[in-house]
Amino acid sequence: MDNFCCFSSQAGGRSSCGSGKGRSQLGPVKYGFSLVKGRANHPMEDYHVAKFVQIQGRELGLFAIFDGHLGDSVPAYLQKHLFSNILKEVCPYSLHCWLVYHMIIVDYSLSVLHEVHGDVARVNGQLAVSRAFGDKNLKSHLRSDPDVTNASIEAETDVLILASDGLWKVMSNQEAVDIARKIKDPQKGAKQLVMEALHRESKDDISCIVVRFMG
Repeated sequence: MDNFCCFSSQAGGRSSCGSGKGRSQLGPVKYGFSLVKGRANHPMEDYHVAKFVQIQGRELGLFAIFDGHLGDSVPAYLQKHLFSNILKEVCPYSLHCWLVYHMIIVDYSLSVLHEVHGDVARVNGQLAVSRAFGDKNLKSHLRSDPDVTNASIEAETDVLILASDGLWKVMSNQEAVDIARKIKDPQKGAKQLVMEALHRESKDDISCIVVRFMG
């Protein structure tokens, strides 16, 4: 079961929060996610993607969390367009051609700046990010070109964690890994990480995806 959740502002309504899970059709990989709105007086601004797609006879896992800071227009746009447009460019090439894939990711990420704006407004130590889509007038502080890393999934690789800063503000990488590794069900693992962030009094929106490569 693939899951693709969208959060949007509804007049007089409350922002949705929830969780879900899915798994690969061709291998043992499973994922789960959990999302909770923070205490700030604005709609949920975290968007995510968690699903598997079939491309060129292979299965590709797409996982991302987009964290808005002055509204949800930018993360909503990225959720809808980022992966689909990157994959449109990748399809004429082999998925194994990492150099081409890398260039397409960077080029498309930069092109998004011409489509969206108004996201990031706080810098100089007040916003814990090193990359951001958003206002061009802040590019002297925050870059939009992504760090792209090619990491092999080895036999001993067991878990991948993606989360918004609602979790990372109150938890170290190792603390998150220690929690997720103890729970085989990735959805339960994601929920536990979110609950731990709440226990540590995180006030921001909290979104977490856990991907397990081993049973």
